[in-house]
Amino acid sequence: MSELAENFDAPDIRSTKAGFRPAALDALNFLLADVRGALGPYLNVFLVTDQHWSQSQVGLVTTISGLLGLSLQTPIGAAIDATRAKRELIVLALAVLAIGATAIFAAPSFWPVVTANSLIAIAGDVFSPTVAALTLGLYARKQLARRLGRNSAFDHAGNVAIALAAGAVGYAFSQRAVFLMVPVLSVLAGIAVLSIPAAAIDHERARDMGEVGVATETPAKTAGLSVLFESRPLAVFGLCVMLFHLANAAMLPLVGQKLAAVYPEEATAMMSACIVAAQMVMAPIALLVGRTADSWGRKPLFLAGFAVLPIRAVLYTFSDNSFWLVGVQLLDGVGAGIFGALTPLVIADIMRGTGRYNLAQGAVATVQGIGASVSGLIAGVIVDYYGYTVTFLSLGAVAALALIVFAVGMPETANHDHA
Repeated sequence: MSELAENFDAPDIRSTKAGFRPAALDALNFLLADVRGALGPYLNVFLVTDQHWSQSQVGLVTTISGLLGLSLQTPIGAAIDATRAKRELIVLALAVLAIGATAIFAAPSFWPVVTANSLIAIAGDVFSPTVAALTLGLYARKQLARRLGRNSAFDHAGNVAIALAAGAVGYAFSQRAVFLMVPVLSVLAGIAVLSIPAAAIDHERARDMGEVGVATETPAKTAGLSVLFESRPLAVFGLCVMLFHLANAAMLPLVGQKLAAVYPEEATAMMSACIVAAQMVMAPIALLVGRTADSWGRKPLFLAGFAVLPIRAVLYTFSDNSFWLVGVQLLDGVGAGIFGALTPLVIADIMRGTGRYNLAQGAVATVQGIGASVSGLIAGVIVDYYGYTVTFLSLGAVAALALIVFAVGMPETANHDHA
């Protein structure tokens, strides 16, 4: 049975013949964890507890950098569709990331932090869609659900490792020293992506056009940009994604700040505990999603992920006890584990045959970024005026709205013809 699963998860013949090994993609997802949000919450806690910024100032920095970064999401997605230098694009983004994190370490005042965080946000536009495109280019359609689940699982495992390392570094040295981890991880991630042979990547399939280079001598025609506005499922999905992140993005930083107020000397370690608690759940959830998304369908799994978020928001208001807050954070592992594994798969379902997969990823990431960026600002203002309880309940109401919209408006996208 394990041999069958291994074969089902294996890359296609073209990739194998070119020398691709799945461990290279595993390592890339593991090492890119820091750019997918693992270190982001530390910035908020660091600025509030160590640099004594107000909640509104932190929310303003998050919003400015987020809006600047998301403005390039869709153009970057289109560029990923067009370029064959996907590995090199990741290396360039890693270099920008390393420079930005080093700048925050060296000069943690308002304008340097805004500038550096904006560079990090722009670089972050590259990673998720490019890794998903590489995965499409390396694996056949019938292997995609499991491989994307495996990508997500390694990403979450990387989050756990990096959170533990960040907690140790912050406790042993300082919260500020955590940002020096980023250049080291960037170098290792660069080595991992360059170990994927360029010849192993089917660039037509990487933009969801299909294996036209193998099946026919005449490539299919790429859809126009209007495909983003003509697809109702994509529009509904984008709205749900925006509402989900509007509700979710601010929750972990708020929990970290509550813990830091009670345990100021262990602020970084407490944040690490929250991240590790969720990530330990996300990895097995992602693997489960990858193995059941074809047989169960995408929508039932996604509904479960959306339903967890309002429950989590309400539970945060019950107690300020550290064990309770970290325990509730385990639920984040369920919602985020489902979301991370299924999002690129659902977009691939919707955009199949259009050649605009990465453009659509960029568009969805743009509305996701809008929700996440505004979340920090809105939550910061509500906390300053009304406190944490009202803030969590407000975010929970938005999460409930996301659940309703998805349940009513989103169709099942699974296609059981896995050619």
